[in-house]
Amino acid sequence: MKNILIINGHPDKESFNFALAKAYITGVQSSGAPFKTININALDFNPNLQYGYRKRTELEPDLLMAQEKLRWADHIVWIYPVWWGSVPAIMKGFIDRVFLPGFAFKKREGSVWWDKYFTGKTSRIICTLDQPSWYYRLINKSPSHYAMKKLTMQFIGVKSVKITTIGPLRLSTPSFRKKWLDKIERLGIKNS
Repeated sequence: MKNILIINGHPDKESFNFALAKAYITGVQSSGAPFKTININALDFNPNLQYGYRKRTELEPDLLMAQEKLRWADHIVWIYPVWWGSVPAIMKGFIDRVFLPGFAFKKREGSVWWDKYFTGKTSRIICTLDQPSWYYRLINKSPSHYAMKKLTMQFIGVKSVKITTIGPLRLSTPSFRKKWLDKIERLGIKNS
């Protein structure tokens, strides 16, 4: 049975993303799989990687706890809205501050290559849009999907990354939202 970590990147606890996270958790609980959560909005940290990798900024206790949960996890579930073709600023800051060299990867001396420390883990991305998912994929070329899947998760060694895109959320009906909550709960049951 997989250890599952659910990371909610929406800054608003009243958002539909929090309802999606709750649905996923309900599914995981019914499966009996062990799980932990991170609500990025509840963490106390500076999201600015002030010096890049030139100078180390000490990690706040909440980010050290997040790293421990990430080490523990076999399956990492990201839930967030797509804003301006990207992730929310607080989530980007979380990624910048947590997925550091020495923790998530290591650059090789004198080489352009790197060692990946998250090999063997899997991931699911669940994101919401205010546009149809087909439009985001075909017209806009899914920039946040590419960034999260290829340039973040696969960069650190997570080969299997599945994406669930929900949209358009704006002006959606209660039945549309209920349908998606049910689907996300089923993903939680399958630990997928």
